[in-house]
Amino acid sequence: MSDWIEIAPLTSIPLRSARVITTTEGDIAIFRTGDDQLFALADRCPHKGGPLSQGMIHDHKVTCPLHNWNIDLESGEAIAPDQGCAGRYEVKLKNGMVMLQL
Repeated sequence: MSDWIEIAPLTSIPLRSARVITTTEGDIAIFRTGDDQLFALADRCPHKGGPLSQGMIHDHKVTCPLHNWNIDLESGEAIAPDQGCAGRYEVKLKNGMVMLQL
């Protein structure tokens, strides 16, 4: 059974931005979209390992800052014609705190 860990208050992650946490599984980016949804992906683009947390967030996608690959935040999958997947993690909001499941 996986554990949920407390990350930060939701208010500490501005809309259309990300926050990175370091875990035993590597760096994980917590994304907050413009419509106030939360997503969590490994902070590594499947193309060449670019930091997804530094990319531009639009709709439910993030664009890698290195080579402009678009990654779906819901699945972690690269959007065609690109192929690959960033690891995806469960994230939720509990009493105003962002929680991540490892």
